[in-house]
Amino acid sequence: MIQVQGLEKSFKQLKVLRGVDIDVARGSIFALLGSNGAGKTTVVKILSTLLRADAGTARVNGFDVAAQAAEVRESISLTGQFAAVDEILSGRENLILVAKLRHLKGPGAVADDLLRRFSLTEAGSRRVATYSGGMRRRLDIAMSLIGSPPVIFLDEPTTGLDPEARIEVWQAVKELAKGGTTVLLTTQYLDEAEHLADRIAILHEGRIIVNGTLDELKRLLPPAKIEYVEKQPSLEDVFLTLVGARTNKEQ
Repeated sequence: MIQVQGLEKSFKQLKVLRGVDIDVARGSIFALLGSNGAGKTTVVKILSTLLRADAGTARVNGFDVAAQAAEVRESISLTGQFAAVDEILSGRENLILVAKLRHLKGPGAVADDLLRRFSLTEAGSRRVATYSGGMRRRLDIAMSLIGSPPVIFLDEPTTGLDPEARIEVWQAVKELAKGGTTVLLTTQYLDEAEHLADRIAILHEGRIIVNGTLDELKRLLPPAKIEYVEKQPSLEDVFLTLVGARTNKEQ
């Protein structure tokens, strides 16, 4: 579904991409993992036709991103690092607006279906300004699905979200792949790539230094020999347990 070969990009004297190769299978979740400044967003911008590469080739859904930009745009949806939702409108109104802009029939029905899929039905009539970070992000992803694009790019979808909101977004992303959507997500969070991705590529200083499944990447390091380990709960475990217990009591 996505094929990238020898992708290069520089900004004046700064070489951001130095020959990137990527292949993403249809209906899979592919994580592009790297630290800030590694070039992840640049890759996404090139694949979504927002930037032109200096060298190399890239195809999305069979279309060349440089020569067939219009066809690529019809095949994709892009969710950036910040939720692109209108806070004045309700969640349902946001979805209806995008459905109308895409000239879809029955925009109300489209909105209601997506609210249900992303567990936002009860909040659908509320202004987005009242939504939590996780709810806004789920709405943003739902908006990206209007028109059923076969490919969706998620650029650091959980940046700035709390642990509960991150898990909500993870569940939404998994649902996309179950529905047959091909997902390429960028992230700097190791646990995010581990939880979501069918394949993981690590981008470092503009190059892919490793690409494989989680099991393949783990086999790159020898197993540690440990006689006894007492597993301590992580801060995330503590947070979710306490918050969940308090929520259950309140209900």
